[in-house]
Amino acid sequence: MRARREFRDRPDVEVAVLDALADRADEGMTVFEIRAAADVDIDTIEDALATLKSDDLICVENGDDRVVIRAADRVIPNPDAETQPEKTLVDTLREKFGL
Repeated sequence: MRARREFRDRPDVEVAVLDALADRADEGMTVFEIRAAADVDIDTIEDALATLKSDDLICVENGDDRVVIRAADRVIPNPDAETQPEKTLVDTLREKFGL
């Protein structure tokens, strides 16, 4: 699952983190799980998480034996809403020129 469209105009690392968290919205993720999903170094993840936290796009919870990071509810798309795939440049050109 991908983060909502309005949150996709951020740096690539932040979008990758939000996408990973949106995909595991129910259980959340640890920093190491996010690192594996985003495939970037830990310092970059740390910076991205700090920015996302300051923008209130993630929440951090202390679990029984680990720290769990979750995406804020407003970041996660509503699965009941009708989803339309994002238009690509080619799709837009096809519509415009009737191809």
